[in-house]
Amino acid sequence: MIVTFLGTGSGAPTTRRNVSGIGLRFLQAGKWWLFDCGEGTQHQLLRSPMKISQLDKIFITHLHGDHLYGLIGLLASRSLRNGEAAPLELYGPPGLDRYFRAVMDTSPVHLQYPLELKIVRDGVVYEDEEVIVTCRLAKHRVPSFAYAIQEKDKPGAFQVERAKEAGVPFGPLYGALKRGEEVTLADGTILAGKDFVGEPQPGRKIVFSGDTEPCTAVRELAEGADLLVHEATYAQRDKELAVRSGHSTAQEAAELARQASVNQLCLTHFSPRYEDEEGDFTMEDLLAEAQAIHPSTVLAADFMDVPVKRVRKTMGESADPCYNE
Repeated sequence: MIVTFLGTGSGAPTTRRNVSGIGLRFLQAGKWWLFDCGEGTQHQLLRSPMKISQLDKIFITHLHGDHLYGLIGLLASRSLRNGEAAPLELYGPPGLDRYFRAVMDTSPVHLQYPLELKIVRDGVVYEDEEVIVTCRLAKHRVPSFAYAIQEKDKPGAFQVERAKEAGVPFGPLYGALKRGEEVTLADGTILAGKDFVGEPQPGRKIVFSGDTEPCTAVRELAEGADLLVHEATYAQRDKELAVRSGHSTAQEAAELARQASVNQLCLTHFSPRYEDEEGDFTMEDLLAEAQAIHPSTVLAADFMDVPVKRVRKTMGESADPCYNE
């Protein structure tokens, strides 16, 4: 899985950063999901490796314009692609349905594909054979939801060499053992399939905070995450602004990541006030504030990719990252 940032600014676009939009790419499945859709997101897509025809789901965190105003245009453009577009699922907070209907009533768009709109609340919002998506209500000026994408564990790898050493002949017995069944060899030896399977391959966990002040709900949701994408609108010196507007400082995001034992923290949703490299406080200073608390922290940039690799384990071996998924 790869997280691709389409917009990393807050409030309004700048020459360096568009407003919020994040893609989550499932490489093997050939699909991707979108988290938030600020104005201009579809323009950013044209400069990214993601295709609008492969967009499978959209998750909106909250109804502020810098996270939402690109939605209708993107949905309309998806209808204009050659060929029949696949169905699309749209998830978001209460009020998203009213917003969608109001825009469609005022400026109708005939979508050439089925669109299913689902209003979320705390708990599981989507599940299939591969992943489970959970959301929690964060702490912002309007209802805003953080989302966790938890990949389900994969079965352990079959230990081929161990089976050979045990004298298992290739054929029906070998197949049965590989399926986890108990088999009896010609000499009467009984082998249990479970003894020839490595440890389960742990699923990856990615969490998107959306707009939020530091809060228990997001910390609990992020517990043990491989990657936490957390807003960091302000520096610690501007904490008063963060409190008034319902946002987090970089230092607060790092502290939350530390408490939640997050592996990697990626900060986003930056105020443009820190973009001036000649200013008295820069983005590098913002990063330093966070890294002092959580060293494994990076700053997101538009079009930046963050791979989240699966760790594969085999019996008696240390964990190694899998680079091709």
